[in-house]
Amino acid sequence: MPINVTAIPGLPDHVNDVRLRTAAFINAEILPRESELFVRRRGAAVTPEQQEHAKVLRAEIKEKVKAAGLWAPHLPGEYGGMGLDFLAHAYMNEILAYAMGAASLFGVVAPNSGNQKILLKYGTEEQKRKWLLPLVEGTMESGYSMTEPANAGSDPRSIKTTARLENGQWVINGHKWFTSNGLDADFFIVMCRVEEGSGNKRMAQIIVPTSTPGVTIVRGIGIWGSSTSDHCEVLYDDVRVPEENILGRVGQGHEAAQERLGAGRVFHCMNSVGQMWRAFDLMVERSLSREVHGGLLKDKQFIQGMIADSYIDLQTARLLTIRTAELVDRGDPQARTEISALKIYVPAAFHRVVDRAIQIWGAAGVSNDLPLAAMYLGARTLRLADGPDEVHRILIAKNVFHHYESGESWNFAG
Repeated sequence: MPINVTAIPGLPDHVNDVRLRTAAFINAEILPRESELFVRRRGAAVTPEQQEHAKVLRAEIKEKVKAAGLWAPHLPGEYGGMGLDFLAHAYMNEILAYAMGAASLFGVVAPNSGNQKILLKYGTEEQKRKWLLPLVEGTMESGYSMTEPANAGSDPRSIKTTARLENGQWVINGHKWFTSNGLDADFFIVMCRVEEGSGNKRMAQIIVPTSTPGVTIVRGIGIWGSSTSDHCEVLYDDVRVPEENILGRVGQGHEAAQERLGAGRVFHCMNSVGQMWRAFDLMVERSLSREVHGGLLKDKQFIQGMIADSYIDLQTARLLTIRTAELVDRGDPQARTEISALKIYVPAAFHRVVDRAIQIWGAAGVSNDLPLAAMYLGARTLRLADGPDEVHRILIAKNVFHHYESGESWNFAG
């Protein structure tokens, strides 16, 4: 079923234009060929010929995306991107996410996209030439190395990986895991603790080529019952890189990470909205066509309740995400609280909607013939990724109490 997108009254013309052109491209080029483009997700044995065909087809689609002017919405024009503002990109993301995997064909794929933004803001001109341009051109891959097995990922102050300056080189020692894209990355951006400063001012992000002596990719960590993944356990043993590989200044590492993660949370949620949209279409489609016990599913009150609850979840999640993107776009300090709120609400709503869709589809819902099973695992993972729900609940409460203690009530209409 194609995604149904129309112009939204009140939105700037360029945003509506991007939404409509993206939807038209998804409907014409991606959805009819999903099983060919993303052949590995089918679960059956894949022949080398099928893999090569998928690779060639994806390359063709990417060229068509570029020709349509829809490539890399998060990057400015001088780096081959669309130069969209935050809100316009968020609106585009919900449509890209309708077809799982489509974002990668539009030049938006984690962790590269997040690392590109960090390099764009904090990188020197030489770092941009050496690392950012190859990422944009697709001749390099990157990873993000922050989380550690022995320390809480939600508390960056607990990071133990160290970087000390010695004879013009950073010497890095530490143990990371869930380093994204670890199997294919040409370089990592590594979160480290330096000797000078205190608290968050001791944090630094340093570019580390994966070929550097002392970097050991221990394994791709198996998740959700699979034997491996592209999230890797990595050891850094006296790894030496040039002093100029630091991104920004010493002490800016925490700031850069929060900027990356904050924006990422909104985009994760807009992606979730797009996938919820697809799951909703699938459950309605099934309800209208499946006969059981003498009638269609749509005539059963249990099913009607699932459809209604899913509609409410989807609309609420979408509106909260759009409001948050608007606050981020205009630099409103309240955005931080809204980001935490949507990071709690949207993955939970996403999980509920997909769970209902699976129930309505029955056994087919957990098969690889549909995207629902992958959505279900992704929705549950999001409640941990980029900060667990509990941390975000604490942040919301602190921000609310701070307002009231300063003599202000909360402005819900702001």
